[in-house]
Amino acid sequence: MSRARQPPLVTGISPNEGISWTKVTIRGENLGTGPADLIGLTICGHNCLLTAEWMSASKIVCRVGQAKNDKGDIIVTTKSGGKGTSTVSFKLLKPEKIGILDQSAVWVDEMNYYDMRTDRNKGIPPLSLRPANPLGIEIDKSRFPQKDLEALFPGMSADFTSENFSAAWYLIENHSTTSFDQLKMAVVNLKKQANKKNEGSLAYVKGGLSTFFEAQDALSAIHQKLEADGTEKVEGSMTQKLENVLNRASNTADTLFQEVLGRKDKADSTRNALNVLQRFKFLFNLPLNIERNIQKGDYDVVINDYEKAKSLFGKTEVQVFKKYYAEVETRIEALRELLLDKLLETPSTLHDQKRYIRYLSDLHAPGDPAWQCIGAQHQWILQLMHNCKESYVKEQKGNSLLHSPMLDLDGDVRPSPIGHLSQTASLKRGSSFQSGRDDDWRYKAPQQVVFVDKLTKLVVSQLPNFWKLWISYVNGSLFSETAEKSGQMERSKKNARQRQNDFKKMIQEVMHSLVKLIRGALLPFSLREGESRQYGGWELKSELSGQWLTHVIQTVRLSSESLTALEIPNDMLQIIQDLILDLRVRCIIVTLQHTAEGNKRIINWVLGETVTFRELVKEHLMDIFMELPIWFADMITCSEKEDWVVDNEGLTSLPSQFEQCIVYSLQSLKTVLDCKPGEASVFQQQKTQEDVCQLSIGIMQVFIDCLEQLSTKPDGDIDTAHLSVDVSSPDLFGSIHEDSSLSSEQRLLIALSNCRYLERHTFLNIAEHFEKHGFQGVEKITQVSMESLKELDQRLFEMYIEAKADPIVGSLEPGIYAGYFDWKDCLVPAGVRNYLKEALVNIIAVHAEVFTISKDLVPRVMSRIVEAVSEELSRLMQCVSFFSKNGALQARLEICALRDTVAIYLTPESNSSFKQALEALPQLSSGTDKKLLEELLNKFKSSMHLQLTCFQASSSAMMKT
Repeated sequence: MSRARQPPLVTGISPNEGISWTKVTIRGENLGTGPADLIGLTICGHNCLLTAEWMSASKIVCRVGQAKNDKGDIIVTTKSGGKGTSTVSFKLLKPEKIGILDQSAVWVDEMNYYDMRTDRNKGIPPLSLRPANPLGIEIDKSRFPQKDLEALFPGMSADFTSENFSAAWYLIENHSTTSFDQLKMAVVNLKKQANKKNEGSLAYVKGGLSTFFEAQDALSAIHQKLEADGTEKVEGSMTQKLENVLNRASNTADTLFQEVLGRKDKADSTRNALNVLQRFKFLFNLPLNIERNIQKGDYDVVINDYEKAKSLFGKTEVQVFKKYYAEVETRIEALRELLLDKLLETPSTLHDQKRYIRYLSDLHAPGDPAWQCIGAQHQWILQLMHNCKESYVKEQKGNSLLHSPMLDLDGDVRPSPIGHLSQTASLKRGSSFQSGRDDDWRYKAPQQVVFVDKLTKLVVSQLPNFWKLWISYVNGSLFSETAEKSGQMERSKKNARQRQNDFKKMIQEVMHSLVKLIRGALLPFSLREGESRQYGGWELKSELSGQWLTHVIQTVRLSSESLTALEIPNDMLQIIQDLILDLRVRCIIVTLQHTAEGNKRIINWVLGETVTFRELVKEHLMDIFMELPIWFADMITCSEKEDWVVDNEGLTSLPSQFEQCIVYSLQSLKTVLDCKPGEASVFQQQKTQEDVCQLSIGIMQVFIDCLEQLSTKPDGDIDTAHLSVDVSSPDLFGSIHEDSSLSSEQRLLIALSNCRYLERHTFLNIAEHFEKHGFQGVEKITQVSMESLKELDQRLFEMYIEAKADPIVGSLEPGIYAGYFDWKDCLVPAGVRNYLKEALVNIIAVHAEVFTISKDLVPRVMSRIVEAVSEELSRLMQCVSFFSKNGALQARLEICALRDTVAIYLTPESNSSFKQALEALPQLSSGTDKKLLEELLNKFKSSMHLQLTCFQASSSAMMKT
């Protein structure tokens, strides 16, 4: 339940005093929520609601009425707040009486003089005008307060025309400082004025005395004749005599006044003509005034004069007036055409459009100018959009070999691909970034991106005024903002309701044109065949990179937010949301496609099958880096810049760099993946999910293949240089040098260590990043990548075991039978022979090599080496047909020595091999042989104690193969 509003409070009025009908401005608080909420307004007790004009909740304008009280409060009453209070008051002044002959700043109508005695307007002839100074002496106004005089003479007046005239009041007010001699002169002047009145009446009587006497004589004679002769006898002579008298009087009057009357008639005619000209000079001068005001642009004055002339002379029957009024109508019609041309002229501001529409409405222009303006504005916006497209397409075709104009991002500083590369390309440990040289690389934006930026700015700048013009047309504020022209407002609202669907089609046409023009520039494959010519026409040499598509998405999003702020219905803007969704999906697909398509390029670069890396950089580096995503360029650099420097855990920087590349990629897509209000997820379509999943798997596979190629390249082809490719460096093409300190087996161990770390950490971290950014099918990406990585790991492991175990295994048989040794005929054993010690030394060398790279790999590698050696030893023992007693003891000594030495790395397979080898030997029958065997084993372990330290139980725990 809403809280009631506070009662109105008047805190100011300007002016704070004045006569009746003074226009005042009232200011205060809670003066109503609108014109309908204002239900009462009194000033000094007089109701002023009829003239009140509500402006805002803190301002009201009205006129003061004829109040009874001379001073009082201003009370405002509203529906929402009730009756209010006032902290100020208004003083009502009595109007000063202006005499007929007094000087005044305003025109006083002499023909409609206000008679104070009758309190009504009364037309009086000029002869009855009364002088403003009846005493005929200088008037000296006194400074006595009006209130004091009213209190001194209650009910009286100083106006000499008033019935309650007070001579004392008049003298105090007008002659308080006049001397006595001057007052005597005033008495004389009054007497002269009275005598002039009497003399005027007497002269009038004297002028007609002769006629009066003649008529009197004639009547006396007639009366006497009637008495003497009787009525019947003198009837004829009386009649004849009366006729003669009358004829003589008429002839005399004509003779005396003919000239005077002629002059009078002529003067009256002239006076009447002058009066007509003076009275109707407004109409006679109106055509010329209209032309002058039109030239000055004072259309308001023209409209007011026309309305006045139309009300006075619109239906006149006087020919002169008709003629001049026809001239007025001709000029008004020309003004209507002029205003309509200005209204339909583009470009034009919203203020000017509203002004011209109001002028045409006040001039009663035919048709609906407001709707004509809306239609013209709609066509102009469409034309601007298509002209924008044509200009950029023509510029692109004309400058196909030149750089396009720089894209003005209005202060939006975005990192360039090359600028980013200069900070991330150098992977050499301890290398410094040279980001200060980024300004040396000035890349121009694609023409399509510049076009989209310009097109959206154009629509966002023009559509708000177009929409506001329609809103003003709907609510009727085009014609009046103060509800003074309710008839026009109602007609406007009625027309707007009838044309609502037409305007909706206009907005939809603008939105469709905007979207299709952007699709033609960026997504031409999404247009139908018939639309390509109208909205397309671009020369698409290569598709835009993900970075530029991200910028375009941000631009379109900002445009959508600006249009949404206009409160345009969402159904009209849905097509823009569909465009944003398609752009987001395309951006992700393009980014991942560019990455996946670089697989062959990376492998070729690593293997050096096509051209050397130096030549490739010289020829294509910039084109490649501009086409591929930033992180993909980083990954290319990673693959060529593996520094092979191992940390404490047996890792190089390659896994972390790969993870960093993936993070960079996802961060670059973050704005694309994030859903703004009203946007749908890019993964809502199953096909998009599948494409992104396959492309992500392809990216992971690219890195796995690069890792394999780096590990398996021949020694002569591998470049283990500590390569630092910093595109901002002046030594871009001269920083490659050779350092072949790593063997192929060491590279295999480093790769195995990296694979182990990738499986246990990197790929899991990447999966978390995928999930964090909303990727679908992360489990499948991880599973396929892990399987591929495990296959690579197993291949590399087998290659290393083969490289290390084969020489050891191959040396056993020649070592056993060196010096024509024969198991059938041999001396009493004196100790472990050299071939076994050599095999152990080789195994120790493998252990040392593995331990140097990664101690975590030692159990895995050593177990397989021991398996291979034990298997070969078992095979050799089983191939012997007969053992002599000494031969069996020698074989058992060497097998047990080897088994006990590598016991920590024994596996079920190696145990089985040792068991099979011992089973192939004859059993020891005497205790002497067993004792000799034990002594020889202890002697062997004691003599090689230092060498066999690596095989002690304190070594790392074994791991299964």
